[in-house]
Amino acid sequence: MTPRAADVAIRAAEPDDADALWAIFEPTLRAGETYAIDQDVSRHDALGWWLRLAHEVHVATIDDRVVGTYFLVRNHDGPGSHVANAAYVVGPDARGRGVGRTLCAHSLDRARERGFTAMQFNFVVSTNTAAVELWRAMGFEIVGRIPDAFDHPTRGLVEAYVMHRFL
Repeated sequence: MTPRAADVAIRAAEPDDADALWAIFEPTLRAGETYAIDQDVSRHDALGWWLRLAHEVHVATIDDRVVGTYFLVRNHDGPGSHVANAAYVVGPDARGRGVGRTLCAHSLDRARERGFTAMQFNFVVSTNTAAVELWRAMGFEIVGRIPDAFDHPTRGLVEAYVMHRFL
């Protein structure tokens, strides 16, 4: 049986989640298709980036198994600190089950609770069509295009989008 979004629980990440997070990150990062991070990034560096102190990190679970994660952070300091930023990863075996939508909805709620007035994604790879479609369905608009910003491993140079929505 395929779990529905209702089967997905969200909780704050815990130190004991590191192995589960790496199991989700590694295939995504090694594929090199969605994040502007070196494909050969170490476990230590990838987890250090995701779990840095400025990031509020949550995980999605199905039957107590971590299947996805997001972090929430302010996009900029000072006069730009009212705009949130977030990043998401869903494990390969949990894609298409509503996990990404559930993570995004939770992050939007947390952003509102923290007093942010908008959320912006600074670098959405244009070939990541599942993410682009999901973000549009969640109310985000493409407000900028960065030509040849991402060197996709099979498609070469592709554009990246800046996506935004008010909260």
